[in-house]
Amino acid sequence: MDFLKEALNIKEDLVILRRDFHSNPELGFEEYETSKKIKSFLKNEGIEYKEVAGTGICAIIRGNGDKTIGLRADIDALPLEDNKNCEYSSKIKGKMHACGHDAHTTILLGAAKILNSIKNELKGNIKLFFEPAEETVGGAKFMIKEGVLENPHVDCIVGLHVDEGINCGKIGIKRGVVNAASNPFTITIKGKGGHGAHPDSTIDPIVIASQVILGIQTIVSREIPPTDPIVITVGSIHGGTAQNIIPEEVKISGIIRTMKSEHRNYVKKRFKEVVEGIVHSMRGDCIIDIEESYPCLYNNDDILNLLENSAESIIGKENIKKLESPSMGVESFAYFSMERPSAFYFLGVRNEEKGIINPAHGSFFDIDENAIPIGVAIQCKIAYDYLS
Repeated sequence: MDFLKEALNIKEDLVILRRDFHSNPELGFEEYETSKKIKSFLKNEGIEYKEVAGTGICAIIRGNGDKTIGLRADIDALPLEDNKNCEYSSKIKGKMHACGHDAHTTILLGAAKILNSIKNELKGNIKLFFEPAEETVGGAKFMIKEGVLENPHVDCIVGLHVDEGINCGKIGIKRGVVNAASNPFTITIKGKGGHGAHPDSTIDPIVIASQVILGIQTIVSREIPPTDPIVITVGSIHGGTAQNIIPEEVKISGIIRTMKSEHRNYVKKRFKEVVEGIVHSMRGDCIIDIEESYPCLYNNDDILNLLENSAESIIGKENIKKLESPSMGVESFAYFSMERPSAFYFLGVRNEEKGIINPAHGSFFDIDENAIPIGVAIQCKIAYDYLS
C-alpha cells in the first residue's frame, strides 16, 4: 500500500481534526473533551479501545499474528495564552497546544484509520496509546502501571514529536540517548530571623541561599566530565517580606537534568552533600527534597534502523536528518523506552515562507499542516514493516 497517498487522501479531514483539537486545548488529566473526540473517532472506525490513566486511551487493531507494536501520541496542552491570530487559535483562555500534541493525536488517529482498513493484511497487532498529562507528571507511567503493555504483550513502541527546527518534509533521528532524565528539587533553608540592622544576631538564610546556588553549580563544572551534559537549574527563590527584615527561611526550587543513569545517581548524592555542607557551615539547617521524575529516553538501534528504512521509503534518504546531540528537555515517552525497545523521532513542521518559525512552548507556536500526512504515512509504514 502507498501509505503517503492514503494519508494525503484524508489530509483535509485530518487538518479539520487537528484544528479542532488546537482550538479546544485541555491540560493534563483534564482532557475530557479531547478524550471523547478520540473515542468517538475510534468508535466510528470500529476500533476497540479502553480508558486508562483517567483521560488516557489504549486502543488495539488486531491483525493475524502474535507480534504487537505500539504507537503513541500525547494529548494534553500547556497553561499558556495563544497569541496567534488565526481561525483555529485557542478558544480557552490561558490554555494552548503549544507543543504540538494536537498534531500528534491527529497523526495517530490518521494512522489508526488507514491501518485498521488493512487489518486483515497485518501480521500482528497494533496498540494505540493516547497519553494524558505528558507535560506534567508523565501519563505514560500510569498507563504502564495499568497494564497497557500486556494482553497482548507489546514488543516495541514508536513515538514522534513535531519539531519547529526541522523543515516540513524532513525528519530527525538520534541514536542512543535522545532526551535527558530530570529530578526536580526543593531546598528549604532555615536560619534565624531578625532586624536587618543587626545581622550579627541572626542566621541569614538569604546569604546562605546565595552560597548554595553557586555551590551546586560546581558539581556540574568540577565533578562531571565536560564532555557529558549536565544541567542544574534554579528556577525560583522565595524568602523575606520586607527590606529591613532578615527572614527565618528561604525556599529554592529547580531541576537537575542528566543524560546517564550513573551521573543521575552521583549528582543526587553530591547535591545533598554540597547543600548540607554549605548550610551547616553557615550555622543553618535545611530540608532537601529531590523528586524522581522522567528517566532518560533511549532509542533502540534495531527499531531505529527499521524506522529509518521505513521513513526513507516515504520521504527519501536525503530528508532524514541525523541528529548529533541529545536534548536536555524531558519526554515521558522515556517511560515506554525503559520498558520496551523503542524508537522516537522528530517530525519537521517548520516553514519559513509561511512564517512557521516560532518555538514550542511559545504563544505563537504553530505547525505546517503538510507535515500531518507525512507523519501518518511514516507511522503506518513502520508498523506495517515491523509486523511483516
